[in-house]
Amino acid sequence: MNKIFAFILILTTLFSCGGNEILIPKPPSYLRTDLPKHEYELFTDRCPYSFEKAKSYIVKEVSAENCHKDIDLGPVKGVIHFSYIEMKESLGSYVNFANDKVDEHKLKATAIEDTRIIQPQKKVYGTFFELKGDVATPFQFYLTDSTSRFVSGVVYLNSKPNYDSLKPTLDYLKEDLIKMVNTFEWK
Repeated sequence: MNKIFAFILILTTLFSCGGNEILIPKPPSYLRTDLPKHEYELFTDRCPYSFEKAKSYIVKEVSAENCHKDIDLGPVKGVIHFSYIEMKESLGSYVNFANDKVDEHKLKATAIEDTRIIQPQKKVYGTFFELKGDVATPFQFYLTDSTSRFVSGVVYLNSKPNYDSLKPTLDYLKEDLIKMVNTFEWK
């Protein structure tokens, strides 16, 4: 009786494990994001600069006396901390400070790509940094006239830094940021 029971148990196990269905792993996917079409408008106020920003972004004044702004990224759910500085020290000290802030993310970043911004006709010079990987700030930049004025921007998203999941949103945001730095002008 035990031998028959063991035989039936073995046959049941063998037949239940088999099958002709071939399992194929699913390709990686991203969360669906419904982001608005890219549309821009000129931002200008009493501060000594202007730039084009996405229409869905809202500029909020942080400090009236020194033109610091927070740019609410609306549907992207984040903020750009935008700082303006009248330079009192050498340009190198401000550039080194901005570069040091980028370097703080080297431990988490899988890559850091920098793009130089050189627009002599507008006297705008700077660097745009894209930090890849699970970093707190996926984009940073600085712009200067090289003699007396300096601005820096740091992007923070209101989510856990998960590069793979955020990739579509970061690609969308990068397009807006590139537009912003390329249209930046001193007054």
